Amino acid sequence: MTVAYVALGGNEGDRLANLERAVSEMAEHVAVTRLSPIYETEPVGFADQPWFLNAVVAVETELSPQALLVVLQAVELTLGKATPFLNGPRTLDLDLLLFGVEVIDEPELVVPHPRMHERAFVLRPLADVAGDVVHPTLGKAIRELLSELDDQAEVRAWRGSSTVFPTHVEG
Repeated sequence: MTVAYVALGGNEGDRLANLERAVSEMAEHVAVTRLSPIYETEPVGFADQPWFLNAVVAVETELSPQALLVVLQAVELTLGKATPFLNGPRTLDLDLLLFGVEVIDEPELVVPHPRMHERAFVLRPLADVAGDVVHPTLGKAIRELLSELDDQAEVRAWRGSSTVFPTHVEG
């Protein structure tokens, strides 16, 4: 079994329901073991759009990284992913951030995610579920990468309630 981390985000439609359904759909293919709290985050790249809800899940899987990517893409399609342009609004976006300690550089899959260490909306929830995990190419713990981050985009704890995601993480 390999532990992988997947970022979830979306800013169109019922944002919470989309994240919860994505977790449910993923759980049909992998073991979802940890969930971060949900964060409401300022759009990055294209500001004239609604704020996002973002979270990270840890999963255990026997799938290859490529097969896991296929599962994530199928979940996105099931939930109606449409991104009209780069950094534009979307119903759901699932990104494979880390897959064990593997480093993959293929046309369709790059792991670790190439920009994760630059984005507060990824590192904040990832630190909740994997703060001590070391980035395979940067050699720093996720918590350390978060503390060094220059990203000024706002990331705030979401105040809604969820039957799936915790409101906070202990430890």
